[in-house]
Amino acid sequence: MKEKRIGTIDDGALTLPQMLARQAAVLGKNFTAIREKAYGIWHAYTWEEYFRYARITTMGLAALGLRHGENVILILNNHPEWLFTEIGAQSLGAVTMNVFTSATPDELQASIQRTQAALVIVQDQEQVDKLLEIKNNIKHVRKVIYVDPTGMRSYRDLEWLQAYADLLRVGEELDCEDPGIFNRELNKGKPKDIALMIQTSGTTGMPKLAMLSHRSMTAIGKQWTEAISLQAGENWLSISPPAWIVDQMWGFGVSLYSGMTMNFPETHETVTEDFREIGPAVIITASRFWEDLASKIRVKMADAGWIKRRLFHWAEKTGRAVIEKQSAGEAADWHEKILHRLAAKLVYEPLLDRIGCSRFRNAYTGGHPVSPDVIRFFQAIGMNLKQCYGLTEAGGIFQVQPDQQVKPETVGKPLPGVEIMLDADQEVMVKSDSLFSGYYRDFQTTEKAFHNGWLRTGDAGYLDQDGHLIIIGRKEDIIKNKSGQAFSPDFIETRLKFSPYVKEEVTFGESRPFITAMVNIDMENVGNWAEERLIPFTTYLDLSQQQAVEDLICNEIREINKQLPDLMKIRKFLLLYKLLDADDEELTRTGKVRRRFIYGLYLQLIESMYRDMTQVETKGKLRYRDGRVGEITTKVNILAV
Repeated sequence: MKEKRIGTIDDGALTLPQMLARQAAVLGKNFTAIREKAYGIWHAYTWEEYFRYARITTMGLAALGLRHGENVILILNNHPEWLFTEIGAQSLGAVTMNVFTSATPDELQASIQRTQAALVIVQDQEQVDKLLEIKNNIKHVRKVIYVDPTGMRSYRDLEWLQAYADLLRVGEELDCEDPGIFNRELNKGKPKDIALMIQTSGTTGMPKLAMLSHRSMTAIGKQWTEAISLQAGENWLSISPPAWIVDQMWGFGVSLYSGMTMNFPETHETVTEDFREIGPAVIITASRFWEDLASKIRVKMADAGWIKRRLFHWAEKTGRAVIEKQSAGEAADWHEKILHRLAAKLVYEPLLDRIGCSRFRNAYTGGHPVSPDVIRFFQAIGMNLKQCYGLTEAGGIFQVQPDQQVKPETVGKPLPGVEIMLDADQEVMVKSDSLFSGYYRDFQTTEKAFHNGWLRTGDAGYLDQDGHLIIIGRKEDIIKNKSGQAFSPDFIETRLKFSPYVKEEVTFGESRPFITAMVNIDMENVGNWAEERLIPFTTYLDLSQQQAVEDLICNEIREINKQLPDLMKIRKFLLLYKLLDADDEELTRTGKVRRRFIYGLYLQLIESMYRDMTQVETKGKLRYRDGRVGEITTKVNILAV
């Protein structure tokens, strides 16, 4: 019989709060459940303490009258209070939904009204101010609970607001008066009950609300724990927003099932330092994180001295040769193995330690396709970075590249307990215990999402000879040029974003004679490049209009074109005068491009690339840091590759 790992749960008939109670009984004071860095110091919570805080949070919410089936909105950052309040609400049978802290008041109003939330739990004064702005439109919200009291002194007379510290105090008092309340409520929960809702990305319109049961989350936790042999006490760092399915999947499904330790960094700026201090075994985050990290490393190496630069390029080339043979199932030659070990000692290990990634056992990228060049780059320098695939409706990530079989163009194989198949139109379909229960108050769309028990992903793909899944792109995004040849914009865009000088790129070509692109430069990397060459600039707009910058991006596109088939080569491009922004509805809150919206918004610029024009005057809006929106008139150059 297979030995059971400490901390894992065999029983699938548990809710998330019940699973926490079980882990608190098994792991108790002996294992750390949560670790948070504040003011440079790490603060730890054992599993027993985690359960205690969740319990008194539950009692505080019960004192506010929260009932089974009611909805609770959470607008929180990556802190322990996110876990305590979410588990606390679910212990009473309520359904939670996290919203991005960057959401505007209008977006918050839409989410709160759609769910008719009874309570809203927020991080700080910024979120409170947004809610006060829309208070008259969300009168069904009984109470707003804020975690961080900084700046809240003048708000104390508002009965609508309550500090989380006060909620805990009330919860402890109620728990002393009637301790049986908690256990009665905890035991009422059933695995099929809805635990939480996640907003889908909304790339094509209003985000849908996907309902996930407790069983969905425990199933995905079991699948991941078995797939990569997770152990109680192993560390992972939570750096993606709680409103994203990946941190929900990992924070509640995987961590609760396996007994892993969740670590919360102090700020985004301290992540590298926090990596080094904690030494997480596993990290899973969005592709943009890895694209940015690869860009920073490559820019730093380009600025290094001649000897370091040559040594790095030699080590990368050596690593690529060995990794390519491993991916193909071939053994490296003896001299390649020796050189690879030497490169690891001289280059890989010091570099990975410098960026805080030296102890990663597994690193994953998900949420959006990433360039195969990013995977090759990190694999070559000794990091076990692998591409994943999944979606909110499947409970999160269900497809991953196996160790020693990392094929950069694929998303690997399904996790244990997951089945995939392709229909006649090459749409990827999935079946698993982790599948969602449906869309909130949208039976018709829910019915369309399934076919004979299989979930339609909406993505087109195919299997290679080794059974690895290759994703072509969203079926609705696949476009045909004037000749009827089909291609995926993602295929082009992910490769161009490997350039350290490209932040975002949107490809066009539907029913057109050739492919064009609209490019956002990376302000930091291009700015540093310009400063080193004594090129003066003041703003993003100013920098993007420099001829030297246009030449720089043109050369980057030419290099990418060498890797692309003729029908996918970019023939013309322009540098957009502003960064695409989620606040302007050009990107989703997860950073995905809203193609249809962008096409309509920038139609004049797109059309100009298909005419015999070299420059076009356009009017646009700029959002300043203080929130003001201004209108500008500028000229944009149309550049041939």
